[in-house]
Amino acid sequence: MIKHKLLVFAGGMVTGIALVFLTVLVVLPGKMFVVNESKLGFEETLKTIEKSAAENGWSIPHQYNLQATMKKNGFEVQPVKVISLCKPEHAFRILDGNNHRMVAALMPCRVAVYEKEGKTFVSMLNAGFFSKFLGNEVSEVMNAASKENSMILEPVIKK
Repeated sequence: MIKHKLLVFAGGMVTGIALVFLTVLVVLPGKMFVVNESKLGFEETLKTIEKSAAENGWSIPHQYNLQATMKKNGFEVQPVKVISLCKPEHAFRILDGNNHRMVAALMPCRVAVYEKEGKTFVSMLNAGFFSKFLGNEVSEVMNAASKENSMILEPVIKK
């Protein structure tokens, strides 16, 4: 009787671990990024995001032209730029003190604009999803930043 209960328990544990593992492999990758098609062309999307960022109180400290970087290294890829978005008020809440600085690896917020199959897409880390795994203050900041980034991107998103 005890042997049977131990086997059932062990089987349940193995099944539970397998289900968690499958969930991590199948569900999480689809939730890690927010990807939207732009209703504008590549360059227009970039210009509109720049304008919208400024209108929403965000700055763009840097843009990475990954197509040009790859070309310098002998590789050809379709157009892709990564825009760094920064709002100092949010950044300060993460960087002030020593408790949350590890989150700096995710800062500033980044948005990728790229072409695929003749269409322009915009993607970003799903900071709202990731914030659930972090502390309360970091979660608040990441949620606020995620919502504001969505507002910045709204003028380009195809509905």
